[in-house]
Amino acid sequence: MSARGPYDAGRFHDAYDRVMAKWPTGTGSVTVPTPFGETHVHVTGPAGARPLVLLPGGGAATSASWYAQAGELSRTHRVHAVDLIGAPGRSTPAGDRHPRTVADLTGWLDVLLDGLGIAETDLGGHSYGAWIALHHALHAPERVRRLFLLDPTQCFAGFKAAYLLRALPMLLRPTPRRVRAFLDWETGVTPLDADWLALQEAAVGFPERRPVTGPRPAPEALRALDVPVLLLLAGNSRTHDPAGVAARARAQLPHVETAVLPDVSHHALPQSAPPALGRRLGDFLAAPGVPGVPGG
Repeated sequence: MSARGPYDAGRFHDAYDRVMAKWPTGTGSVTVPTPFGETHVHVTGPAGARPLVLLPGGGAATSASWYAQAGELSRTHRVHAVDLIGAPGRSTPAGDRHPRTVADLTGWLDVLLDGLGIAETDLGGHSYGAWIALHHALHAPERVRRLFLLDPTQCFAGFKAAYLLRALPMLLRPTPRRVRAFLDWETGVTPLDADWLALQEAAVGFPERRPVTGPRPAPEALRALDVPVLLLLAGNSRTHDPAGVAARARAQLPHVETAVLPDVSHHALPQSAPPALGRRLGDFLAAPGVPGVPGG
């Protein structure tokens, strides 16, 4: 564990609560014990509706970032938005034990689903969360009815060199000013919610654990995935080349639908996404699964 910078827990939680205030009325939360610690999950939508699990991007994205999509998605689903274990948020790691491998992450998510009483779910993620979601679908396809990936990183292509160079100062010596400068560069003219931006700045110095990283999923594993996938890419993303990512996904996934969202960047998702994004996700998730496989 390493505390980087002047972290103020009270400021962080106040900023977190301001973003959570944008969620639908009646949103609740649960805490699920796992081998790696207590995982915090926000829950909204009809109690008897089909479950949908949402995984945020890495860093300070947190589960709160789904606020702009939660209302639309909770019309048809019981939404469960997760704070990643070891990342900024309200999940609490278990001492020095934290996920170190992809198998640890998929095992953590298995235990989390069990704790939520979910045998099979629709699953979605943004950025690093999409990477985790895809790995879990490959690990346990019988538990994933439909999968959406929102500008996923390290799934079908690597990062652009310019993106990594711009991110390096923020990663090595994070300060609120460096976080804001990096997000301003990546998001360009996309307006960012002031409360969400304040949460990113307040997370500087959070005692987070080193995230699990690793190679992209093997092409042969992707070709065997019998789960419907919606891949939505940010047209203005500086993280990777959207067209190249879409082409690789279409070549490797047997049941994939791809689209590029215009006028939005990687880090502006999902909170600054076009209003129609929630409806598009809802339409995809409302459709049947693949005939002949679980959830079809």
